[in-house]
This record gives sequence, C-alpha cells and structure tokens, in this order.
Amino acid sequence: MTRTIAWLLTLAAAPAGAQTLAVTHAEAWTMEASEPVKDATIVIENGRIASVAPGGAVPQGATVIDARGKPVTPGLMNGATQVGLIETASADTRDQGSADDRNPGFDPARALNGNSTLVDLIRADGITRALVYPALSRIPVFAGEPVIARFREGVDILGEREVAVYAVIGGGAWDKLGSRAQQWTVLRKVLSDAKDAMAARDPGDAKKRDRRGPPPGRARRAGEELIRGVIAGETPLAIHTNRESDIREAIKLAGDFGIRVIIVEGAQAWRAADALAAAKIPVVLDPSTNLPGSFDELGARQDNAAILTRAGVKVAFGLAGGRIHSNYNAGMALREGAGIAVANGLPYADALRAVTVNPLSIWGKGGGTLVPGSEADLVVWDGDPLEPSTNATAVIVEGRRVSNRSRQDLLAERYRDVR
Repeated sequence: MTRTIAWLLTLAAAPAGAQTLAVTHAEAWTMEASEPVKDATIVIENGRIASVAPGGAVPQGATVIDARGKPVTPGLMNGATQVGLIETASADTRDQGSADDRNPGFDPARALNGNSTLVDLIRADGITRALVYPALSRIPVFAGEPVIARFREGVDILGEREVAVYAVIGGGAWDKLGSRAQQWTVLRKVLSDAKDAMAARDPGDAKKRDRRGPPPGRARRAGEELIRGVIAGETPLAIHTNRESDIREAIKLAGDFGIRVIIVEGAQAWRAADALAAAKIPVVLDPSTNLPGSFDELGARQDNAAILTRAGVKVAFGLAGGRIHSNYNAGMALREGAGIAVANGLPYADALRAVTVNPLSIWGKGGGTLVPGSEADLVVWDGDPLEPSTNATAVIVEGRRVSNRSRQDLLAERYRDVR
C-alpha cells in the first residue's frame, strides 16, 4: 500500500508532458564514480532517471536518443550568473538590482525572463540550471536573495527562491560606508540584531523557529525574516568577496554566529584553503580568473580550484564578477573555465562535479547525478563537454527533451545563403 501511494505521488509530481525516453550507447557520467559507465542505456520515466545500465534494454514505446558512444552528463549548473535578469546594456532589459532603500530582501524571481535570448543560448550550451544572483542594492551590505533558475522551455524558468541571503564585501563595493572594516561591522550588527530579536521572542533558544511557514495566503516576509533564517541555520549567507583578509573574516563570522557561509568569487581563496576546509565553507569561483580586475583580486591564479579541492573545500564553478561572461556566453564560458581548471591540476571528475553536483549541493538543492530516482536533467554531447568547441546534441530538462537551438542558430540559417 505504501509503495502504491508513493508511486501515485511520483506520477502526480511528474512534469507536464513527461514521456519515457531512452538514451542508448552513452558514456554516462553518473557523478557517483570517477569514471563513466560505458555503453549505457539511460531510461527516463515520469521526469526521473529510472535506470542506468550497460547495454540495458529499451522500454517498449520509449523515444530513443542514440548517444553514439559520446559523453552524457547531468545537466550542468552555472553556480553564479545573472542570466534571466540582463539582456543587453539597455536599461529596460536590466533587472538585476534594487534602488529601494527600505528592505534588504530584493527578490529577483519576479523579473526572471524565460524569453531572453541569453536563456536559449545558455540552454543550448548544456546548462539546465543556474544560481541567479542580484547586483548591489541601496542597503549595504546586502544585495538581496539569489534564486535558482531552471532552464525549461517557456517563460517560467523559476526553480527555487529564498536560496540564500546575498552580501557583498570589498573595496569600493559600498561607497557610503567607506572602509571594508565598516562593511563587516554593518554585517555583524545586522546578524547580532536578528539573533537578539529571536532570543527575545524565545529566551530559551534563539535558534528555535516555527517551521510551519507563514499563514495561508501570506507570503514569507523578505529582508529581516530571511536574515533570521540565516541565524536559525535555515538559509546560508553568501558573501561575494575576493581578498584573503575578507575571506578569513568570513570564516570567523561563520564561527562566531554558527551560521552557514558560502564564498562567491573568492579570487584569493586558495590562500585560505585549509581554514575554509576546516570551517566547511564552500567556494563558488570562476576557474578562468587569471589577471586581476581590481586590487582585491591580486593573487588570482588559475589553479585556485585545484588547491581548494586538494585541501578538502567543496568547489563549484560560476561566473560571478566576470566582466562579460557572467551573462553572455555563460554556458560556453563555464565549460571552458572547467577545462582550464583541469589544465591547471584539477582532476577531470572533480571539474565535472564542480558544474553538476557541487553547485546544487552548495546552494541547498541537491541532485545533479544520473542515478535511479534523480531528476532527469541531462545532456548528450558530441565530444568532451569541457571543450568549448563541443556541442550539446540533446538537452533534457525535467524528463523532456527541449530545444537546443539559439537565436544565433536561427540567424545563421536565415542568412547562410545570402550573397
């Protein structure tokens, strides 16, 4: 009876239009091993992976995708981008930040544009999810709440909201505060005030919260309530910073308040690798960063990911802080960056983890594997996925094959024969 109920619930949760698919002759990277499963058949039913087996049988009536011996990976995830919030330099296509000085809870979910041409492009490059982070707000040191985008077809690309509270610390980040010492003071005061308020509400336990959520019909309060979630351990605090001294201050902050911290960008994180590992603080970095774009990035090096991984730090790849590729070509640049990390000492399987399971784990979603029961986001490639010249020949999101044609493809076809 219990199994029957579970099966019915699985059917009810299956995405609309779910179908049975079978990817055959795949070099399947399950992400549970450091080597792929050769000549695998991957069966997808009701939006989830049903089986992955060498030479496995194809279910009757399944739609077959022949991988022809090429790599198949979970759908990739960009761990820090602004795709869906920015289209061009035009002001009417830029929704990444808030000019409201009343509340630090800026929620970019309401502005995600699934019809952006950049969404088509990133999906064509095999990216099925991304952490979309907000730009600086008018409330130091907070930017708002990042969200997870799910690059399904259609205008609705929101996957998860209330993923974290996003703070930015660094030279020149907050002109009205001046010194980064004051930036840290402001952040500590906000956390202390939230902790004190929770303690006053429940003197016996400052971290005890009503986990039932808001009353029906009322959305969760932004800003202060989210910061209380950080103190309660429900929500991580993402700190976008680069300088070693700031990274070490973030480690101390995490210990003093007993909170979960994520370092984003972290150009000098390699200098604090052992301390980050001891504190169990993950890093979302751009593996292609080499030349510094500011004094905070002096010491940037392309073996940052390799050093951190050897020390035991969980690493994911994103493009936060990228001058161009945080939005444009955010799929190809992510894959190329992962390849650069491999060329600089990161094991290949760890580079794949940094764009599949690790970003999902760091941002609290989980998944990113090709194992029975996991969500069916996967990509069939025509070569090494960490080579920028490789193409995604099939992209599957939530168990459905989606288009991997971008506007660039359509324009190329339109003008191919024009003389």
